[in-house]
Amino acid sequence: MTFADLQLIEPILRAVQQEGYTDPTPIQAQAIPHVLAGRDLIACAQTGTGKTAAFALPLIQHLAFRSSNGAAPDRQGKGIDNRRKRVRVLVLSPTRELASQIADSFNVYGKHTGLKTTVIYGGVGQNPQVQSIRNGTDILVATPGRLLDLMGQGYVKLDSVERFVLDEADRMLDMGFIHDVRRIISALPKQRQTLFFSATMPGEIQSLADDILTDPVRVEVTPSATTVEKITQAVYFVAKRNKRALLEHLLNDKSISRALIFTRTKHGANKLAEQLEESNIMAEAIHGNKSQTAREKALFNFKRGMTRVLVATDIAARGIDVDDVSHVINFDLPYEPDSYVHRIGRTARAGASGIAFSFCDEEEFKLLRDIERLIRMDVPVAQDYPFSIPKSAYDAAISGGSGGAARRGYANRGSGHAGGSRSNSYGGQRSSSGSGSGRSGGSSSGRSSSSSSSGRTDSRSSSFTTSSSTTSSDRPARDNNRSSYNGGSSNGGSSSYSGNGAASNGRSVPRPGEGQVQSQSASVPREVEGTGEASSASKRRRRRRRGGAPNTEPVVS
Repeated sequence: MTFADLQLIEPILRAVQQEGYTDPTPIQAQAIPHVLAGRDLIACAQTGTGKTAAFALPLIQHLAFRSSNGAAPDRQGKGIDNRRKRVRVLVLSPTRELASQIADSFNVYGKHTGLKTTVIYGGVGQNPQVQSIRNGTDILVATPGRLLDLMGQGYVKLDSVERFVLDEADRMLDMGFIHDVRRIISALPKQRQTLFFSATMPGEIQSLADDILTDPVRVEVTPSATTVEKITQAVYFVAKRNKRALLEHLLNDKSISRALIFTRTKHGANKLAEQLEESNIMAEAIHGNKSQTAREKALFNFKRGMTRVLVATDIAARGIDVDDVSHVINFDLPYEPDSYVHRIGRTARAGASGIAFSFCDEEEFKLLRDIERLIRMDVPVAQDYPFSIPKSAYDAAISGGSGGAARRGYANRGSGHAGGSRSNSYGGQRSSSGSGSGRSGGSSSGRSSSSSSSGRTDSRSSSFTTSSSTTSSDRPARDNNRSSYNGGSSNGGSSSYSGNGAASNGRSVPRPGEGQVQSQSASVPREVEGTGEASSASKRRRRRRRGGAPNTEPVVS
């Protein structure tokens, strides 16, 4: 099938051919006939599959050519309607970058029709945008915030809109624009054509579609949870502290000619870009806190090849439409599995191939599992790379084998004594990793307690099991700061607790024969956990400090 087979008029075909396109993509081939027929539409296709042209081409044809006698449009372009004083098409976009790119597409495909397109978004002065609207425009591409602002000031009226497009509808909802979208839709005429284009189709989108669409046609080129087939994917299991070193190692490969790297936070994007610059890797960051000028400059440099690496957040991801992105690298896995599809869709655009790498540390095991469930496949594990952690840790985590460690991803390793390996579990959601010798009188990186305490539990809200020996080290373990209790606390890596003479919050008393623990991090001997017993010297010292107060240990909060 060619574009000519889609009954597009000659000025549009000429513009498409000048851009080097001859055959429509699947989403274009399926959507364009329905849009030309005036049907409402829900189109679900992955990013990079040509969704913009799928609605831009038929909408340009609707606007540019109108027959006064109701006949079909002239294929040669006769009968151009040059009335351009009112907004007849409204396209809503979630980000500034995407809005700009959509407007560019309308201008390119409609350059032989005489139609005028205006784009409005925040982050820049409104005066040029207002002036463009006053001069008359056929197609208005807008972000919700700026559109509502100009509507409130009386500069934009939507009563003449004939066709409405909600692009990247799922991201619009993810970014919290649902109420703004509904306010804008309420200002539109009831009689209109409405198009939903989205990479994924969550339930909220379907609910909104049911409210505002009339007998829509659903077009879904591929299942909404699948990823582009031409993208080669790989996951690197690596500790969080080693991610940057691994990234720099991979970027030594010159085949990574243009890399788009995703972080979870704006601060993380800035920090990573600065660190790469310090390592002589040309990098810039783009995210919502950057000014519009800075974002456009970073994107321009990336497109022109002056910047090899662009570090971005998910908010900016939808607006990045750059050809020949060789690699997408997920420095941090996204919290939302759908975002993974959007991220890697920045490569392999317009039928090209691409590569997507994902770094996964111990705390991201669950995120990777959710991604694999969504895309219905296991992401292949990279081989022979530095700073790796064994895949067996991930396998154990997703199998739910060892309580919180399995689900949260903290490996239990090391040897204990008289009670086996150390296993600290908080409500089945978190466990500490540690390693060290369990020899009595030796050193340990965990808390110290009596050697026979391997079965003791703390049932304040979850289980807490320790086993180690009297320690000569005051180095705190991972979760020592979490061990403050009602009536007692821990200090300096020692798990002997000071109480008020009674077990706290349901903590069971020690087994018979448990001896007193001498803490190396405090000059005053502490009580044995839960017994309320202390040496007489300790009691006398405490009484002197309190001026003869009754022998009760103060509560440490």
